[in-house]
Amino acid sequence: MTSRIPRDSRLRLVRPRPLAAAPQAMNQRRPRRPAPRPPEGTPARSELAGMARSGLADAARVARWADSALGPGSATADGKATLSDATADHAARELGLPVAKVRADWDTARLAGLVEVHGGTARPGWRLRAWNRDDSAVLRGWVALFDAWSLAHPEPAGQEPAAVAEVVSAMPQVLSFLQLSAGPVPVEQLLDLLEQRVTELRTERCEVPYGPRLEPGTPGAEPDPAPATDTALAPLLDWALHALASVGALTCGDGHATLTPLGSWAVWVKLEQICVAAQSPAGNIEQSAEGMLRGCAQLRPNAARAEYRAWLAARPVGSAVAELLGAARGEDALLRGLAFEALRVVGAPAEPDVRGVLDEPTLRPYALLWLAEHDGADPEDAHEVLTRTEATWLWVDTAAAVADHGEAPLLVRHLESAVQATVPALLDEVRAVGHPRTVQVLVALAAAHPDPALAKAVRRAAFQVHTGGS
Repeated sequence: MTSRIPRDSRLRLVRPRPLAAAPQAMNQRRPRRPAPRPPEGTPARSELAGMARSGLADAARVARWADSALGPGSATADGKATLSDATADHAARELGLPVAKVRADWDTARLAGLVEVHGGTARPGWRLRAWNRDDSAVLRGWVALFDAWSLAHPEPAGQEPAAVAEVVSAMPQVLSFLQLSAGPVPVEQLLDLLEQRVTELRTERCEVPYGPRLEPGTPGAEPDPAPATDTALAPLLDWALHALASVGALTCGDGHATLTPLGSWAVWVKLEQICVAAQSPAGNIEQSAEGMLRGCAQLRPNAARAEYRAWLAARPVGSAVAELLGAARGEDALLRGLAFEALRVVGAPAEPDVRGVLDEPTLRPYALLWLAEHDGADPEDAHEVLTRTEATWLWVDTAAAVADHGEAPLLVRHLESAVQATVPALLDEVRAVGHPRTVQVLVALAAAHPDPALAKAVRRAAFQVHTGGS
């Protein structure tokens, strides 16, 4: 008597690569979206990174000294990761630098992310670890310093805080003008532009009063917003230009200001981010991470990545990464895969947080694949970092996403991506892996598969998992 249950049915195998999410089952190879090109004449990224390394060399030196000589968390005294007097003196003696220089370099290292502050203690940042091998880490560190230019150089004494804030808010437009000019610009011209922008900001803040409005000049009428004056803004513009020069973004001399290659590139990057944030075709920028990922579930890969970029551009990187990982911890396996696709768009800044979830069984396979690709592995070969159990768990999780959001033929095709060579081996390992959705996945696969004998074997496996039998 023979059985119709296939005891050693060979699967039709594609490359044994587990899929990270249901949409990836439909798109085995995702075409990369070409990155926008910087303006003509912009140095190559490797040259820009060399400039950034040179400009931040002193800050990196102090950060490395603190890492090797003191260890994490022991270099501070005031709960704000500021160097204590004893530590600053120690560093000055060993590095042969004045104490003031050590403090200035330490502050620069903090602003550039070479040192990270966590709950009142300081520890080496991921950028310091990647400083010599990762140009992107170096450039991101320099851009972080560029963003914090107003903190790197104290404003003049005696200035109104509101006026300082207005100038800081207006400087992006001034920098954009410098970038478009692509050469020296007279400071007087920048002062005119700053005055116009500050006046616009003051006008935008004016509230529209309720009730009848009196004509200007009538007794009791509200005065029009006062225009910004050269005498008030000239010293603040001088401060802003020198602060930007101190971080290496521009040069000043002979009454003119000129963006450096790094400064011009950074302004271009910021303008590109604004454009990306304004070009969200599906309108998900203001959604939570979960809402944004659900909105991207039906988009093609390139369109989804555009949504990820727009959503990320509108948020601080740290909170965006935390929110994406929170969405990945939910019950929907599709969102789990999409969250890590969005984290691929984040890139290197997400690395510490991704490493931090390696101990979470639900996220570990996704995190291992992300880290392998981040370290340079080919996406086609990244699965090799997974153990057999991790690969099987990921196969079940992806199957759950397909079962919830895909079609029956897609679930059948997903069978071909299993690392196991036979149906019985796959079923044995799926039963052993302990995924919470195992029963539902096997039932859905049995209902979808056109081979009655194979479907029967899968149903039997689902029953055994459900009842705890063997």
